[in-house]
Amino acid sequence: MKKIIKDTLALCLITLIAGLLLGLVYKITKEPIAKQNEKAKLNAYKNVFEQLDSTENISEELLSDAQNAVDADKLNCVTVNEIVKAYDSDKNYLGLIITVTDSCGYGGNIKMTVGIDKDSVITGLEFLEINETAGLGMKAKDAAFKNKFIGMKTDKVICVKGGASAQGEYDAISSATITSNAVGDGINGALISYKTVGGDKDE
Repeated sequence: MKKIIKDTLALCLITLIAGLLLGLVYKITKEPIAKQNEKAKLNAYKNVFEQLDSTENISEELLSDAQNAVDADKLNCVTVNEIVKAYDSDKNYLGLIITVTDSCGYGGNIKMTVGIDKDSVITGLEFLEINETAGLGMKAKDAAFKNKFIGMKTDKVICVKGGASAQGEYDAISSATITSNAVGDGINGALISYKTVGGDKDE
C-alpha cells in the first residue's frame, strides 16, 4: 500500500514538473514565434503589393460580413482571417490584402494572403502556412503556380486539367488536385470578401 502511495506521489510530482517546464518553454518561445509570424505576414503583404507602405484594418463588422458571404457561397473550408486596406507612400489607396485559411488541403490548413487592387485585379498570392506533400502539393509555393493568378480579373477562379483556356481558369498541379482546389477555394474566398466589403473603393 505504501509503495502505491509513494509511486502515485512520484508520478504526480513528475507530471507537475513537466507541466511547469512546458509552461516555461511556452512563455519563453511565445514572443519570438509571434514576432516571426508577424514578420512573415508583413513580407507576404509586400510580395502581393510591391508599392505597399502602410495598411489599415477593416472593421470587425465588415470582416464578419465577408465571412458570412463566403459561407453563403458554400466555401465551407474557407475562413477569412484578416482584411486590410493597402496604401502606398503617398497614402494612395491600392486595394485590399486578404488573408484566408482553407482547411481542406491534402495536408491540412493552407493559409494564404491574396492581394486584389482597386481595379479588382489579383496582384499576388503568398502562403503563410502550407504542409502539403513534398514534390507535389508543395509546388503551390513555386512562382510558376502562384504567378498563374497574377493579373486575373474575375469573380471566380476555376481549377482545370489539361490547359486553362478561359479567364479565371488555372491549371491544377500535376498529381495534386486536392491542393490545387484548396488554393482556388481560398482565392475565391478572397474574391468574395473583396466584393462584399467594397474593395474597389476606399471608404
